Parts: sequence; C-alpha cells; structure tokens
Amino acid sequence: MFSFGGIGATPDDHTRGCAAAALGVPLALHPEARAEILGRFGGEATPQRLKMGELPQGCEIIPNPVNRIPGFTVREHYFVPGFPQMAWPMVESVLDTKYRHLFGRDRWAEASIFVVDAGESQLVPVMEAVEARYRKLKVFSLPSMGPDGARLHVELGVRGDPEEVSAAIDAVRAGVRQAGFRFTESER
Repeated sequence: MFSFGGIGATPDDHTRGCAAAALGVPLALHPEARAEILGRFGGEATPQRLKMGELPQGCEIIPNPVNRIPGFTVREHYFVPGFPQMAWPMVESVLDTKYRHLFGRDRWAEASIFVVDAGESQLVPVMEAVEARYRKLKVFSLPSMGPDGARLHVELGVRGDPEEVSAAIDAVRAGVRQAGFRFTESER
C-alpha cells in the first residue's frame, strides 16, 4: 500500500500520526530521519523541520533523493510525499529493492519527453495512435505547471517491452511534432 502526501511539517499533515495510531505505537524522532534532516538543513534544522522526522516507532525510512526529507515504511505500507517529483524516485526505489522479483527491470523499460505548452487532452490522439501501434507497452502522461504557475507541460512517455520502447518514443516525438507542439528530452 502506498500513501502519497500528508507527511510534511504543516498542521494539516496528519498521515504520520494516523499511521502511528493505527499501529498503536507513538511517534518518535527516528534517528536516520533526524540525520537526513540535519544533513539537509544543518544549523537551520528547526524543531518544526525535525517534526518531519517524527515517525511511527519501529518504522524504517524511505530515503528522499530530492530534498533528504524521508518517507517511511511499516508492514508493507509505504508513505511518501505528495509531490510527484519526490514520490516518483522514492516509490521506484521501493519497487526496485522490495519487489524487484515482481517488477524486474529486465522485463520492461521506459522513455519520456516533456511537451511544452500543451494539455493532456491535446495529446490524446498521439497517445492512442502509439498504443494502437505498439501493443506491448503503455503510454503515460503526467501534467505539471511550470515554476511561474501558468505554463503547462506534460511528461509524455512509453513503458513496457524493452524491444518496443525506442521505436515507440520516436513515434511519440513524431506525433507531438505533427500536432505542432515543442518538447524537450527527459533526463531519465
């Protein structure tokens, strides 16, 4: 079970406390979480920031490669931030370390691009065409707003059979160009 969000430092973040209550254990400052938070903030690690390291007693942390504020895991329940940019690598790490036998990377691959100034609905024809042509994969999309809050972009990609991914992402690029949108390459 994956839970996204509610593990920050604001008063509306109740996930850590709810998980502890469900387990019948107290919240306690986790030593590894404390070390990560201190490593991130140093002398600016306020008591409020350290609250993000108060986790259900007995849990393990899930390292956060983006900002070092960890998530946590207990009894095959995984708690990560709600921000996709942080949640994605953390969930990927859990799947790679705990469930590799189920989702081995040798059986699938992925590639993506970032389409600029486009909404997902405008990219549906490209997505449908690629999925119809490449039956051993799925197309995915994740919309985001730019830093200015106005400019949209969509991560558009393919995931599935490693033998089809390269040709399929080329088809995605061609379809996006034909639809009149610009894109940049993903760094993944």
